[in-house]
Amino acid sequence: MNNGLVFDIKRYSIHDGPGIRTTFFLKGCPLSCWWCHNPEGMSPQPILFRHPNRCIGCGRCIAVCPSGAWSRNVDGLLSHDKAKCTLCGKCAAACHSSAIEIAGREMTPGDVFLEAKKDIPFFDQSGGGVTFSGGEPLLQIRFLIACLRKLQKEEIHTAIDTSGYCDESRILEAAEYADLFLFDIKHIDPKKHEYYTGVSNRTILSNLGKLDEALARRGKGRINIRMPLIPGINDDSGSLEAVAVLSASLKTLSGVNILPYHSTGEGKYRNLGMEYKMGNVLPPQDEKIAEALDIFRRQNIEAVKGG
Repeated sequence: MNNGLVFDIKRYSIHDGPGIRTTFFLKGCPLSCWWCHNPEGMSPQPILFRHPNRCIGCGRCIAVCPSGAWSRNVDGLLSHDKAKCTLCGKCAAACHSSAIEIAGREMTPGDVFLEAKKDIPFFDQSGGGVTFSGGEPLLQIRFLIACLRKLQKEEIHTAIDTSGYCDESRILEAAEYADLFLFDIKHIDPKKHEYYTGVSNRTILSNLGKLDEALARRGKGRINIRMPLIPGINDDSGSLEAVAVLSASLKTLSGVNILPYHSTGEGKYRNLGMEYKMGNVLPPQDEKIAEALDIFRRQNIEAVKGG
């Protein structure tokens, strides 16, 4: 079975690789980064995702739910019982205000191609293509490879946005097909990386080296390092300089994107009943972003601010 679980599709993306891109977000991630802005993608299973501020209280969800998971509480507000929910999606389909969403739907590689095919004129005009993000797309390796092969046959540029935390065999298999890897470096220090993401970066850094070697041997495929810039966590000059030196050592480096921290995903955590650990951390100031870019440029690296 090569089917996969996708929790979002974003068209006309300009921050997920070169040109205008269509980005498919795959379910499941082995990391639990404090600042993740896609918490609905962490679980490898579909989840029901509510937007209470959109709810108009019409009660259509109650009427269509076959398992009785929806009801009204004593205050007349809509209540959802997760234990009864079968994730059939009927409530989401019936909701006129888009207050209910099922994050995670099954797609075939053929489905992905048909969605991507709609945007080929934009790819051709802009030098864009398809990006697989997440979650961690390499967790769904069979689905991912099948998609890459189908898109490759149609000469559509492909990119994989990855944390690099996976079995070595997976990233090396993907290296045979993908044109670009958007490789995340969250923190250079293994203990701090584990503290803020839940896993050590040893496997990640090892896979980065193996991927670079594989792409160099293949003579095709590039790596773009993406580093989130998070005040008080990884924005000190020592951390930035270490990532810059590491990036400069790569044979297939195409550049570096600095991704300034933002808190736009905070509301998702509330809606999902999850803890948002970033507290009142503010986005980095422009001066700090400029300093970070300068550190990479001093290593003769093309570094830009990403979205």
